[in-house]
Amino acid sequence: MPLRTPPAAAVASSAAPSADAQRRSSSARVLVLGGTGRVGGSTATALSKLLPDLNILIAGRNREKGESLASKLGEQSEFVQVDIRNANMLEEALQGVDLVVHAAGPFQRENECTVLQAAIATKTAYIDVCDDTDYSWRAKGFHEQAKACGVPAITTAGIYPGVSNVMAAELVHTARSENAGEPERLRFFYYTAGSGGAGPTILTTSFLLLAEDVIAYNRGKEIKLKPYSGALSIDFGKGVRKKDVYLLNLPEVKSAYRILGVPTVSARFGTAPFFWNWGMKAFANFLPVEYLRDKNKVTKLVEFVDPFVRAIDGIAGERVSIRIDLDCTNGRNTIGLFSHRKLSVSVGYATSAFVLAVLEGSTQPGVWFPEEPEGVAIESRKVLLERASQGATNFVMNK
Repeated sequence: MPLRTPPAAAVASSAAPSADAQRRSSSARVLVLGGTGRVGGSTATALSKLLPDLNILIAGRNREKGESLASKLGEQSEFVQVDIRNANMLEEALQGVDLVVHAAGPFQRENECTVLQAAIATKTAYIDVCDDTDYSWRAKGFHEQAKACGVPAITTAGIYPGVSNVMAAELVHTARSENAGEPERLRFFYYTAGSGGAGPTILTTSFLLLAEDVIAYNRGKEIKLKPYSGALSIDFGKGVRKKDVYLLNLPEVKSAYRILGVPTVSARFGTAPFFWNWGMKAFANFLPVEYLRDKNKVTKLVEFVDPFVRAIDGIAGERVSIRIDLDCTNGRNTIGLFSHRKLSVSVGYATSAFVLAVLEGSTQPGVWFPEEPEGVAIESRKVLLERASQGATNFVMNK
């Protein structure tokens, strides 16, 4: 059964971070793993703008790209060569670091939480941008170890999942605090034009997700559905309007069901141009599951289609939009909307918002999902969403 109410413990921080908390965070050292990639690089860039005095270590295997980004960000940034598959190198890189951001995806088919384990071993605060259900719950399995070592950690702390989880938690919290009936159905809808400018990693993630049964919840029962089925036409508001979205197995479904206690939960995703959706459906229906589960084969497929995606991206753009719908027992329906012209920029601010929340003391020791109030305290959610929505073309809550 899902947890019906969040634990009372979670409400530790004030709505606005104190001056002392801001001073501590601005003088911190943050290591961004995957810093030479699109998501990690965007996170490092956003962090340097939000906190110019923050010492940012850009970690990756490509020295040339890493040093180039570090030079653009200024004297407070530097490149560190790290291979996350090398445990000794990883733990050495974490020495003297206040927080590590794990943005070195894809997370699908990864059987070990090596970065989280290294963070716990070195007592380093941790967040990741995981977008895989199995990996996120594997990370959650280290909760007691992190708690015992005093390490605050948040998994699935990107834009979606991540900011979308916090938006959902706020919708549910508002409904319950206003006695608006018990939340009974929560639906996540996502749209990204093209690849969102996020490069081959997001393509690899998308193809690997096509090999997974979609886990959803209907009136308290877990159900399995076919990936990229169940098409709906959803209005994402100004600048985006109606887009077709399809079922995918995304981690916020399970975490929202268990933590927020909503009995019916699902998630859908769509892209543009429309023929990319047709392609995704074709891959899901006609490619053998064994093929889509093989990371090496999927990587080769991505290498083949990537030039076509890049060409179309130039036309399609990289607009991103999130819509979350909450239905309550008394007939009340509320939504949250978030849209941005560039996913590659927006994901950086979204991830940075979680970094700052952890550095400012919002997160208790242990491994948490974004919607858990011990991960992001209820009073800190508004500040997190404000930071994450910088540059957004549309941001509405509880409409």
